[in-house]
Amino acid sequence: MLTTVVFDADETLLDLRPAVTGGLVAVLDEMRRRTTAAAGVTLAELESDWGAVFGELSAAPVAEIRRAALARSLARAALVHHLDEIADLFFAQRFALTRPFPDVPPALAKLRGRYTLGFATNGNSRAERCGLAGEFAFELYAHENGLPKKPAPEFYAAVVAAAGVPAEQIVYVGDSWEHDVVAPRRAGLRSVWLNRLGLPRPLGCPPDAEVSSLADLPVALANLGVDAVGV
Repeated sequence: MLTTVVFDADETLLDLRPAVTGGLVAVLDEMRRRTTAAAGVTLAELESDWGAVFGELSAAPVAEIRRAALARSLARAALVHHLDEIADLFFAQRFALTRPFPDVPPALAKLRGRYTLGFATNGNSRAERCGLAGEFAFELYAHENGLPKKPAPEFYAAVVAAAGVPAEQIVYVGDSWEHDVVAPRRAGLRSVWLNRLGLPRPLGCPPDAEVSSLADLPVALANLGVDAVGV
């Protein structure tokens, strides 16, 4: 039987993109306030700086990657020496704007009476800073206590340890095919792919279920529980 539902954070529970955009808008406004050299810098350029640094730093903490992206952005206007202040501005705005998707609170409320709920993420979206304080029995964050990022097997082993039940009783729910479907299944967990955008399903290692909204998750999990009992 299924006893535990563990959620990814960004783009699963949390509508991150508007928050990041808002943070970058604040950064760009501050850059332009500080120097006329930033007048020609665009929001699109700031957004692209994340991708430019991510490849080399993908295993690093997300906050470190963001600082590297901001440093690249500030270099466009010779403002790198203000990195600490600008990073503080970005993160304050980013967390102030980060909120759950509308389908999240009612879904968690429906699930809580039947399952243990967990929160396990590669990112730095702390539950208590994003409108989800007190929602979960346990929370795991990559790079805390030496925990590597998904899709490392150790990440899912830590999920199992925190849940305190066998892996087969745990469902991991998330939007990333590699991190939230393939890797959990390899680790012995079950998986639900949250496909909010209606993307085509990649080949190989299918999820145990697929939903387009967390409003559909309680029924999907109930069906998985029936399947598990039948097996």
